[in-house]
Amino acid sequence: MRLINNSATSHHLPKLSIYLIVIVLLVGTVSCDIGERIDDDSWTGGNWTSITQLAAGYFHTVGLRFDSTVLAVGYNSAGQCEKVSSWVDVAEVAAGRSHTVGLEYDGTVIVVGGTYYGQCDVDGWTDITQVDAVDNHTVALKSDGTVLAVGYNQWRQCDVGNWTEINQICAGGRHTVGLKSDGTVVATGNNDDGQCSVGNWTCIAQVSAGTIHTVGLAYNGTVTAVGWNDNGQCNVGGWTNITQVSGGRWHTVGLKSDGTVVAVGLNEQGQCNVDGWTDIVQVAAGGYHTVALKSDGTVVGTAISNCPDGYPCDFGQCDFNY
Repeated sequence: MRLINNSATSHHLPKLSIYLIVIVLLVGTVSCDIGERIDDDSWTGGNWTSITQLAAGYFHTVGLRFDSTVLAVGYNSAGQCEKVSSWVDVAEVAAGRSHTVGLEYDGTVIVVGGTYYGQCDVDGWTDITQVDAVDNHTVALKSDGTVLAVGYNQWRQCDVGNWTEINQICAGGRHTVGLKSDGTVVATGNNDDGQCSVGNWTCIAQVSAGTIHTVGLAYNGTVTAVGWNDNGQCNVGGWTNITQVSGGRWHTVGLKSDGTVVAVGLNEQGQCNVDGWTDIVQVAAGGYHTVALKSDGTVVGTAISNCPDGYPCDFGQCDFNY
């Protein structure tokens, strides 16, 4: 549910950070407030400018600033938003269901939030170049191309100990996916809906995992997807000129080379209402929302318009202050 840097050698500083350096130098860094609690479950505030990377959790959004500090809004029941305000020297962020992960420039990892299944047990991790999180597990790529994972493992989604030559990883709801250096893909975990059926994929530049589906971006800008498709989240066969993909809970988002965005899948909460977005440099699909980073370092997001009956989903995860 977050941007992956496709480079095998430049994980500590995402490509879009380099793209934004000139812009941020022009507008200047901003002294930002860190936000405030608005009720028992939600956290809001902060100044969402000079952002260089986004991560979308189920009900919260995390932003990495140009100065390597972090802010977050949305669901905060386990402190997954509030507790990132003290983070510094962070190179990348990822967001799970109730936890937030940060990769520090020294290759170590920090986590805050719910640790019910051990998804925050990252003490001792070193030489990490990329992190990802979703639901209740956390995954990390090491500099030697091997992978670590902790957390809920009922479907063996953390069984990545024998993976090698990995360039990028992503965590799905019940599975984990790895992109190998030769453009092929591996996956482990629940495969009841075919979300791990990626063994024949080739020439892949980036992968992303939703709750029960997997998305692959090919080098030619086309997209493929496998897994549960009851909401049409895998209907990406006609997409072209795509530069980045992100899989959400029941939807899929693609960034086009002209800075516009496309989306398919469940749209009852407005998570696919991305028409009209322009100048976008990164997209991130969350549980019931979609967010995007603009070229000027600001953020846009879909509005939660209709939560499922009896199921709260609006915690202010798209409320970005400026």
